[in-house]
Amino acid sequence: MNLIQKWNSISLIKRILCGMIIGIILALVIPQVTIIGTLGTLFVNALMAIAPVLIFVLVTTSLARTVTGGGKTMGRIVVLYLIGTFAAAVCAVLLCTLFAPTLPLEGIEAVEGYDVQTSIFDVLGGMLAKIITNPLGAVVNGNFLGILVWGIVFGIALRRSSDSTKSFLGELSDAVSLVIRWVISLAPFGVLGLVFNAVSQNGLEIFIDYGLLVLILVACMAFVALVMNPIMVYTQIRQNPYPLVFKCLKESFVTAFFTRSSAANIPVNMELCKSLGLNEKTYSTSIPLGATINMAGAAITITVMTLACVNTLGIEVPLLMKILLSFVAALGACGASGVAGGSLLLIPMACSLFGIPSDIALQVVAIGFVIGVIQDSCETGLNSSTDALFTAAAEIHDMKAEGKEFKL
Repeated sequence: MNLIQKWNSISLIKRILCGMIIGIILALVIPQVTIIGTLGTLFVNALMAIAPVLIFVLVTTSLARTVTGGGKTMGRIVVLYLIGTFAAAVCAVLLCTLFAPTLPLEGIEAVEGYDVQTSIFDVLGGMLAKIITNPLGAVVNGNFLGILVWGIVFGIALRRSSDSTKSFLGELSDAVSLVIRWVISLAPFGVLGLVFNAVSQNGLEIFIDYGLLVLILVACMAFVALVMNPIMVYTQIRQNPYPLVFKCLKESFVTAFFTRSSAANIPVNMELCKSLGLNEKTYSTSIPLGATINMAGAAITITVMTLACVNTLGIEVPLLMKILLSFVAALGACGASGVAGGSLLLIPMACSLFGIPSDIALQVVAIGFVIGVIQDSCETGLNSSTDALFTAAAEIHDMKAEGKEFKL
């Protein structure tokens, strides 16, 4: 017990960095001991197993225990989520126009075994199919759109329940949140396994191959996090947004970067909102909602990878098609939440706008999985930290409208 207490007393970020370094060393020294990579698989499986339950319980509980009112704040948060996701796709289009990235498509093995959507109508139909589905099946299969909708339905229905039922839901929500904190505490071992797999299978070249593509992805996400998001926040709070932005990046982005799961990062964001003094009745709903539909990072990934493929094939893209791509990327991103590599699987859908055949698009998906060790981490960090940022911005706006002061 003393050893566990000493272990937990060390900063999670420091423990994760140690796990990453040890994973790299082991991959270079004993790459044949593949069982080490099982740690990463177990960690990811644990996150995927508990995350659907977490979102369903949190959404249901928050709505069941919420009193009427606060509609304007939630409406403002949802608008920020949607505008932010679309604007991120537009930023990706502009950056790709300036630097025109390309891909080495030859010799890349196509990814097989995935359910790939190839048109915008497939995306819309798929989203509706995910929404209208068996609620238990949605939880079991990790269908986050279905979980969100059924969580809202049950939450509204349970608003008429007794106080004892609502109290039980609150205790259940706390218990599930505690379980996922336990899982996150094991992140150093999970990261060790994930890094071991990546380096042992691809070598250190994984960190330098596709350099320009990774640089554009990371630069675009950094621009959104450090320029676009602060501008959006300033329109709400009318004061220097960077103290709030940096606090969200420090406390939410970093943990989401390593866990690579917006859903698993929900307790972190909830605790962050609590430390900011925000209204629990608002953030207990907006944070799980953001983990499902606030997907700026995913929109960037879909847009950049698609345009890189378009540039490689020498296809001219008119302005109207770029606008359409931004819309499709934003729409697809909202349906890609909760799935490992979910944003990558929407690339063939975006490529179909330009008549690119699926076999070529699947090669782009394969490249995406190779660079996912960096791309997916940054994408998840941006997605998750923005959930807390926009929630705080909307509530601070309403606090100021009522003449209240807010100090970070």
